[in-house]
Amino acid sequence: MAIEVKDLAVEINDKLILENVSVSVPEKKVTSVIGPNGAGKSTLLKVMGGINTSYSGKVFIDGVDIRTIRRKAFAQKLAILPQGMQTPADVTVKQLVDYGRFPYRSWFKSHKKEDEKIVDWAMEETQVSDLANRQVMSLSGGERQRAWIAMALAQKPEILLLDEPTTYLDIAHQLEVMEIVTRLNKDLGLTVLMVLHDLNQAVKYSDYLVVIKDKGVYTTGSPEQVMNAALLREVFSVKGETFTNSQGATILSPVEVVR
Repeated sequence: MAIEVKDLAVEINDKLILENVSVSVPEKKVTSVIGPNGAGKSTLLKVMGGINTSYSGKVFIDGVDIRTIRRKAFAQKLAILPQGMQTPADVTVKQLVDYGRFPYRSWFKSHKKEDEKIVDWAMEETQVSDLANRQVMSLSGGERQRAWIAMALAQKPEILLLDEPTTYLDIAHQLEVMEIVTRLNKDLGLTVLMVLHDLNQAVKYSDYLVVIKDKGVYTTGSPEQVMNAALLREVFSVKGETFTNSQGATILSPVEVVR
């Protein structure tokens, strides 16, 4: 397993957000965390990504407790993109992507040619090479999200964590981002863990699902094992139906709120 969480509990402002959470993230697969608003999905991702360090329990990457891993070594292993990332107004795409090389630099070492090659590679992989000299703030939502993914990719991580990577994007840009993420998983063997709101995207693009409800793990498994009308009712309080589309994928169709 790429990441293992054991007996995790998190409190924020004296409010219990997660309790007794134990879950594993499979290596070199795409895993999505789903659940209702306020269930603790983003909190779980931030703990795994080393952003939230105020927790009890254990988090392991490749069997090593993340509390024992030095910051730069951790960033070489794992990259995380939380929600709402911001850049200064004058930062270009190439400058942003170059920030991803920070785990490999020290104050007495100059910029390496190898860094520049990796930055160019990351931009090419995420299809933002033609935007290299554009200011990030001038980009569309989909272009900006691809630029942030390029920055994370420039870290050359083995694990990529994304918190709602398609939020606020139109459907075409959502699909564009999801296809890039899944291609990176397949082509590079990157372990991907995402928080997603769109259940149909979770079904289509994930190998494995983690369902969070009431501060804990409700169930885990493949989309085929997990996603059905009963789960919609019990976890999301929605009556729904499922059908198969022309590509053989299961589609969830909400009908009404269960009160």
